[in-house]
Amino acid sequence: MINLTINSKVLQVELENNSSAQALIELLKKGPIEISMNDYAGMEKVGNLPTKLPRNDKPINVGWGDVILYQGRAFVIYYEHNSWNFTKLGKIVNISRDALTSILGRGSLIATLSL
Repeated sequence: MINLTINSKVLQVELENNSSAQALIELLKKGPIEISMNDYAGMEKVGNLPTKLPRNDKPINVGWGDVILYQGRAFVIYYEHNSWNFTKLGKIVNISRDALTSILGRGSLIATLSL
């Protein structure tokens, strides 16, 4: 698990068992990461990680709360459904869809990832 803090709300992300998630953990061992995120296509928040991570892309269906790595560097939080070739990093747990949507809001935000 890693922590995802948005607007002082701490969310927990249960990570996948893949080299991408492991690389993210190794990156976070150096300290928290702040990511500037923006809405994209009315279904996700997107922002860039400071470095590329290994990709484990495969065709998947994603939904609200899924945390995705796109093209090795984009950190994506979904609040709607989509299908594409992605690397799943994890899923936000212990939160309702309405609560997550409220925390994410509309427009830009700063997300902090930490262990």
